[in-house]
Amino acid sequence: MSVLTRDEAQTRARLLDVQRYTIDLDLTVGDEHFDSRTVIRFTARADADTFVELKPAELRTVVLDGQPLDPGTLEENRLPLSGLTEGEHELTVDAVMSYSRTGEGMHRFTDPTDGETYLYTQLFMEDVQRVFAAFDQPDLKAVFELTVKAPEGWTVLANSITEDLDEGRWRAAPTPLISTYLVAVAAGPWHSVRTEHRGLPFGIHCRRSLAPHLDVDADELFEITRQCYDRYHEKFEEPYPFDSYDQAFVPEFNAGAMENPGLVTFRDEFVYRSAVTDTERQTRAMVIAHEMAHMWFGDLVTLRWWDDIWLNESFAEYMGYQTLTEATRFSDTWTDFGVARKPWGYDADQRPSTHPVAPDAVDDTASALLNFDGISYAKGASALRQLVAWLGEKDFLAGINTHFARHRFANATLADFIDSLASATERDVHAWADAWLRTTGVDTLTPVVARGDDGTCALTVEHTGSRPHRIGVGLYDQDTADEGRRLVLRERLDLDIPQSAPQPLGKRPALLLLNDSDLTYAKIRFDAESFQAVRAGLSGLPDPLTRAVVWNALRDAVRDGELPATAYLDAARAHLPYETDLALVQGVLAFASGQVTDRYITTEARPVALATLTDLCRDLIRRTEDGDSAGLRLIAVRHFIDVAAQPETIAAWFAEGTVPGGPELDPELRWRVLGRLAVLGATDEAAIAAELDRDPSATGQEGAARCRAALPDPEAKRRAWDAMFAGDDLSNYLFTATAQGFWQPEQADLVREYVPRYYEDAVAVAARRGPAIAVAVGRWAFPGYAVDEENLRAGEECLRSADLTPALRRRLVDELDDLARALRVREV
Repeated sequence: MSVLTRDEAQTRARLLDVQRYTIDLDLTVGDEHFDSRTVIRFTARADADTFVELKPAELRTVVLDGQPLDPGTLEENRLPLSGLTEGEHELTVDAVMSYSRTGEGMHRFTDPTDGETYLYTQLFMEDVQRVFAAFDQPDLKAVFELTVKAPEGWTVLANSITEDLDEGRWRAAPTPLISTYLVAVAAGPWHSVRTEHRGLPFGIHCRRSLAPHLDVDADELFEITRQCYDRYHEKFEEPYPFDSYDQAFVPEFNAGAMENPGLVTFRDEFVYRSAVTDTERQTRAMVIAHEMAHMWFGDLVTLRWWDDIWLNESFAEYMGYQTLTEATRFSDTWTDFGVARKPWGYDADQRPSTHPVAPDAVDDTASALLNFDGISYAKGASALRQLVAWLGEKDFLAGINTHFARHRFANATLADFIDSLASATERDVHAWADAWLRTTGVDTLTPVVARGDDGTCALTVEHTGSRPHRIGVGLYDQDTADEGRRLVLRERLDLDIPQSAPQPLGKRPALLLLNDSDLTYAKIRFDAESFQAVRAGLSGLPDPLTRAVVWNALRDAVRDGELPATAYLDAARAHLPYETDLALVQGVLAFASGQVTDRYITTEARPVALATLTDLCRDLIRRTEDGDSAGLRLIAVRHFIDVAAQPETIAAWFAEGTVPGGPELDPELRWRVLGRLAVLGATDEAAIAAELDRDPSATGQEGAARCRAALPDPEAKRRAWDAMFAGDDLSNYLFTATAQGFWQPEQADLVREYVPRYYEDAVAVAARRGPAIAVAVGRWAFPGYAVDEENLRAGEECLRSADLTPALRRRLVDELDDLARALRVREV
């Protein structure tokens, strides 16, 4: 397939003005294909040649201005339009298109629970070409008119209000000017709940088999939606720009959600079948807030080219967390951002694949797709949060509203955005942008405390890096009545880095914490006295966001080889039993189990590490026996299952269907227990099949695939490997589930032979099945458990010699860098 280059897009944008797409889709012609007829009305500004993109199963006819063109001229995904004359044109393309099973283009899913089929589009970047012919680049906005023929009994959703014309035909109202990648369709026998807010139709939709679960949460979902909608209208002068707001929870979705104007699509794991924590509900609410922010930043004002993708994602990420904090019951979202999202940015920014938040140039769409990472989301949002701290929110929002007014229903660049911000402030926003958005890497801030002859102290911050920072500095004293376990805030200072002079502190605090309140993006270190105070009193810090800063600092020190991984486990064992913030408990346990015990601890030390975490989780379970914190208990039970080294306790839970004292094992917990029993060799195929009979849902199918791949049996491993790499039948979700089960640290000897095989087979399947599977191959199927030089050398040889797709190459670069880091950490 030919990828679109930046130069080609700029040339075509100078040539064409696209007015309107009239699209007719027929979804009734079979299980493998659908019909797509597209009429594009456009104007050429000069005589020239150009092309339109599509990826058909069969191209039937092409007609330009009433004259047929040869369908045989289609080469890969490009249909040439030669000899265009200046003036108005009409292009008609009639094609047969293929359904997708990988979440790209028009995805088709049949629900194993009831046999009902659902279709939805994900047209991001280049996948609109899988559904209809298009001049596929973000700065050729147009009006879209859509009609769909669907099976009787289905509902069709789209970017705008849809009308049922009878006999399975549906028509969507014409859209405002939007980009091709934002067109959306969702068709099927949806279960829908509808309401209205401030004159605008709101709807939420899911598969029928999930209807009872959606209904339970419908009031919460609508409340969050209304609260965010109202808050955005307080922040933004431009009103919501579309005619309706539908939110569809769709199966086998590759992302968290997609900001299609008027029809946001979410992964339907957000329709909770099983018990979840309040932090997980907060995450769902944040995604709602994030996607709604895109209605203005991304949909109303759209990037001109993909080098400015951060403008979409960083803005929505920042605004989602901030608006949720201001407008909903979730008033502490920045703690979750600090412990769950920000490390994603820190990790990505320290790999060889790092890039500026705003890269100077993204040459083509294949390169652009690689930049949807922790830098464009978490680092970019952190940069905007720092910008707001520096500018003040009033000037920041004034600049944003200027940006919307200048570029509504059009496209804009980073330069446009910075100019809009600069119009609202005396500060040098252009210099800030150069320092923060055009550079890579993570700055490090280290305190140096000097004592004076009079007993007072002064602070100098050693700054490794080049960015300016405005930070809070927390001065904490020990509460002498609490034997030093409780740390009391004496004062929080504002400090600009680089400093103009040492900062007077008065009496030496027990803990000096840089970046208190977590307003900047930087790694922080402790001086020796502060580290001792942290070891003794971390759980006694009064604010959860402060504790998040400390936990991140410990995490970074482990990853950088400055703190033994066992010391992190010791801190978790000492302080998590007293932690009250669920996001912190979840984040610390996730790093302790997923990274420390699985990768950073040697094989010989792993049993002791697992025992430490088992004891910790048991303490948390005991602490919650009175039922005061169901969320904390659920987190503890989940992690107790995940780190169990012996099967007896969790096998008894499974047999009895409950944890003593609760919770009862719902489907998520049952599959989690069965998966761990499979790893430990304490279950078999018969038990997996019986559980699948009990839960034949799509989630159950994934659970069974994960369990079967985890069985410590050579034949089970062979079948799982063949399913992933020899065949093309697995959907994106079933591929991921199988990969998650396959590699297990406890089964190192059993799967050792597959480590060298991985690199050859991964290259082949990524090339064969496309970017979505390539990402799953590189992320989930990578043998990350094998922390040894042999695996590292095999991976490096693959990077040197194999013909890798861009998506797989990027994933392997990242995974191999993480592998090398794990080897270094093990030496500490």
